[in-house]
Amino acid sequence: MTLNLESTVTLNNGVQMPQVGLGVWKVNNAGASQSVQWAIKHGYKAIDTAKQYGNEAGVGEGLKKALADNNMKREDIFLTTKIFNGDQGYDSTLEQFEGQLKRLQTSYVDLLLIHWPVDGTYLETWRALEKIYHDGKARAIGISNFNIAKMKDILLNASVKPAVNQMEFHPLCQEADIKDFCDKHNIHLEAWSPLGGGAVLSDTRLKAIADKYNKSVAQVILRWDLQRGIITIPKSVHEARIIQNADIYDFELSDADVAEINGFDIDKRSLWYGDFLWHGNPDGYDDSVEVWDD
Repeated sequence: MTLNLESTVTLNNGVQMPQVGLGVWKVNNAGASQSVQWAIKHGYKAIDTAKQYGNEAGVGEGLKKALADNNMKREDIFLTTKIFNGDQGYDSTLEQFEGQLKRLQTSYVDLLLIHWPVDGTYLETWRALEKIYHDGKARAIGISNFNIAKMKDILLNASVKPAVNQMEFHPLCQEADIKDFCDKHNIHLEAWSPLGGGAVLSDTRLKAIADKYNKSVAQVILRWDLQRGIITIPKSVHEARIIQNADIYDFELSDADVAEINGFDIDKRSLWYGDFLWHGNPDGYDDSVEVWDD
């Protein structure tokens, strides 16, 4: 089977999700709109945003323009967004999600995630996601940044199993235990920050592998994601880089090179629960984009 930007994975409810998409973390509305237009122009079929990012309106505008410019329909693009930490809870999630749909200029999203498991609230938030799913306003629902204990809690209380867990995932942070748990329970792992920032892109071991294939380190990492079965959403605000990030279908990493990269894992997360004021303090949210560190 030949892989390309239209290649999909099958989620546990049967929905087909593109394996590669565009992320827009830490991009303003104007930049998000432009990046979405470039990505769709160059064949991307999936876009990932979040209320947390403050750019849903830009994504919605970019999507509207790109669909018109490329003679496409809304159902041609797989759109993901996430429930803001400060909106969590049953009634609040349902109410605030309507505003997210308006900003995105759509009547539904393809995937809706709980962005982080806010203490004491995420089970009620999940119950709201199940209603949104049953109402047809999300084709699939899932979670993000959930460890094994919290995934077990969801599975014990859910009537709809999460389809996706979106985690920080790159060669230095491979979430091995979480990936094994997701695989066992038919939950797809999706990578945020798949390129891992400077520490990963400047890794001399990855550079040596990339040189063998006449590819960039970023292209090797994204190809490694594909061969590991990971959904991946690299971010860029540069058209040339968006094109380059998609140029990963004309080569294949050897089993030995995949195994070598698998050995680079040092569980190096850029951020985790302890980095947020709301963890253990549901009334003390600090959800400004500036607290995020790429």
